[in-house]
Amino acid sequence: MELRTMILGHFLVISLALNVGFLYRDYWKGNHHYQEFFSFKNEYKNAFVTLLEASPQPFSSSSKGFDGIIDLDHGDPTMYERYWLQMGDKTTVVINGWQFISYFSDVRKVCWFLEPEFANAIIRLHKLVGNAITEERYIVVGTGSTQLFQALLYAVSPPNSSKPISVVSAAPFYSSYPLITDFLESGLHKWAGDAYTFSKDEPYIELVTSPNNPDGFPRQAVVNRSQGILIHDFAYYWPQYIPISSPADHDIMLFTVSKSTGHAGTRIGWALVKDREIAKKMTEFIMLSTIGVSKDSQIRAAKILQVVSDSHQYKSNFKEGQAFFEHSYNNMARRWKQLRDAVNMSKLFSLPDFPSSSCTFSGRTFGSLPAFAWLKCEGEIDDCESFLRGHKILTRGGKHFGSSGKYVRISMLPRDETFDQFTERLSSIKSS
Repeated sequence: MELRTMILGHFLVISLALNVGFLYRDYWKGNHHYQEFFSFKNEYKNAFVTLLEASPQPFSSSSKGFDGIIDLDHGDPTMYERYWLQMGDKTTVVINGWQFISYFSDVRKVCWFLEPEFANAIIRLHKLVGNAITEERYIVVGTGSTQLFQALLYAVSPPNSSKPISVVSAAPFYSSYPLITDFLESGLHKWAGDAYTFSKDEPYIELVTSPNNPDGFPRQAVVNRSQGILIHDFAYYWPQYIPISSPADHDIMLFTVSKSTGHAGTRIGWALVKDREIAKKMTEFIMLSTIGVSKDSQIRAAKILQVVSDSHQYKSNFKEGQAFFEHSYNNMARRWKQLRDAVNMSKLFSLPDFPSSSCTFSGRTFGSLPAFAWLKCEGEIDDCESFLRGHKILTRGGKHFGSSGKYVRISMLPRDETFDQFTERLSSIKSS
């Protein structure tokens, strides 16, 4: 019980910190209706006490009668725990005390702290899935795709410009893009908002997330001017989320372990970069900020990617149904059906519809199954985030994504019991 309370307490602090961060930003931008949150009135105290007292332990089987807080604000991919538990010691890595002492991995490479074992696992997995071209690309490893995004902003921003280069993304855009872009108040770059409304005749950086976070749709560049630099974020371009149509072939492409395999805590991402100078400047940024990337994390990530590839290429070594992307697709398909059934029962909400297409990896024809649901409150509900909070469901409101408050982003990747509790509660919310 003491361990459980301690774990839940740490989870609460992380969740509260993330939400307060967004609220703090909006408060100082003039949205003073959040002031009541910072006074931490009794209703919020009671809500978080309920979370500590009522949250189930991992893998508990029952969701009936649960009346606590359901936190689906951020995409913590704990859905994948069950699969990796079934893998047993297949992903176990033993690192001896004398290994990986040096800063350097391969000084002949542009990214000299990239472990060869991890680079090989990346190339193998992309070739297996067919979702990205790796030939004639430099691989740059980072502490998650967030650090890689920061490194890219540094690498592609003009160093001697008289003013910061504009950074844009089509709304609804990933809510962290504005925060990360302006966090250091750099003179190199500045967040300029929605790509659809960007009209300046000057250099710019456009962020293209495909499939998009938060709404799940495939994306292409919007601005399309000669002075633009494109960064393609393919964190969710994997066959459990969307049909793979062709290998992505762009100058700068970002990927991350957290959403491909669920290992968010490993904090590893990678970039596929055509231009050597951009790759060198990215490496310089990471060198100056963290002097490279943890070798331990890279070796663990390499092993995980190897097992993913093995589960498809050497199926005889795995039990039936344990091919990673097949197992994950089935999970996502079940969850999206469950959510759509709940929305239909409530009649207060709506979800986007996704056209079906053929997946070159699986041969299956299906509509997208995004890692987040872009839920809309219908009728007279203008603040969907507050409305759901009143029902003890924590989400992230549309305003954080440059969109309407009638929308919220909901994580589709929590543990099974949390998702079951959510859909059960959502289906019971009726119009008063």
